[in-house]
Amino acid sequence: MKIGLVVHGPHIVDSGYAAKILELLKGFGYVKARLGGTMGRTAVYDAHLENNIDISTKLLPSQSIDKFSEEKFDVIFLINYGKSSLTGHAFGYKVFKRCQTQPSLIQIERPGEEDGTIVPWSFNDIHFIKELSERLDLKIVSPDDIVTEMEDKYKFEFDFKDEKLRLVRKIAGVSPDENIFVNGIVVGRSNSFEVFLVAEEGIITELRGGELKEHGVEKLGTIDLKNAIIKTGLLRKSKIKPRVVEKKDQNGKYNIAFLNHAAEDIYQLKDADMVVTVGDDTTLVAGDILYRFKVPVIGITDGDLDKVVENGFKTDGSMIIELENGWDDIIGHKLFNELFNQRERIETENIENFKKQILQIINNTVSTYNIKLHHYSK
Repeated sequence: MKIGLVVHGPHIVDSGYAAKILELLKGFGYVKARLGGTMGRTAVYDAHLENNIDISTKLLPSQSIDKFSEEKFDVIFLINYGKSSLTGHAFGYKVFKRCQTQPSLIQIERPGEEDGTIVPWSFNDIHFIKELSERLDLKIVSPDDIVTEMEDKYKFEFDFKDEKLRLVRKIAGVSPDENIFVNGIVVGRSNSFEVFLVAEEGIITELRGGELKEHGVEKLGTIDLKNAIIKTGLLRKSKIKPRVVEKKDQNGKYNIAFLNHAAEDIYQLKDADMVVTVGDDTTLVAGDILYRFKVPVIGITDGDLDKVVENGFKTDGSMIIELENGWDDIIGHKLFNELFNQRERIETENIENFKKQILQIINNTVSTYNIKLHHYSK
């Protein structure tokens, strides 16, 4: 049997079940595994599984499933560890609906938990499914039962207001006091179990059951809310010791990268010698990932932190510059124009002079800021 395995999210990896399921499936035939998502890639790397789970491409789960389907795999598994069976089933339902092919798909959700399940979305070998259910000690749930629940509770709703199309989307399984991510950007925080996002002409205008973050909405820009990737809570909540590799020697010149969007592929920056990051969440996520590759960051922040990961590590030599509210984007724009000359990467022969140039631009623009240096004992 030719088996495709799509691993989604960091928790299924941090829990150890991604490795366990991978080994279990090898007993049934040839297995190839893929993963998408930045924080999931970090979990795979920390677990030393990068040679077992393909992290070379950044694909949505539905895209990974379609790729396996096009490659003529006999069965495709989607493994996930949602906050609850409700959120996990809602995730699987949406992924299955987004698939462009007709995959033979089985979802394994929350293995190891009392509400853990196997959902045969489109695979009819009941003997195979029952054997997996017994070996993983998971309940089999009918897709029809999930579809009925999802379409009843989480369907998209359309209506019109002031001759503008208004799209309302209910968020599944959210709890009070959680970050609401849309395409990787925090757009608000929940204060209820019933939360709806509202968009007009592609711009989010309202967060019912929560508090909208205008700055996040501005960063997000125009989106397709119906097909947007929505997440809640922490991007990664497990307390895992990060895996750090030795940094290659640089050749006398320092490669400096610029990053102002946390949803971008931060792994592409692991070969840089330093990264300038703009925004609290961007600095937190980038600093945490790049710590694994000994890449320090210079973070331009304003204290508007949403805490998107449980622990945030930063490489020795990092510097965080905290400005007054709203000034991080302004300073970031000036640095990109004046220091980087609107390029994503530049080279310098002297890191300390580069830092002085940054501080000079800041001194010429604002009167108040704080500097936090990061040094760790060896």
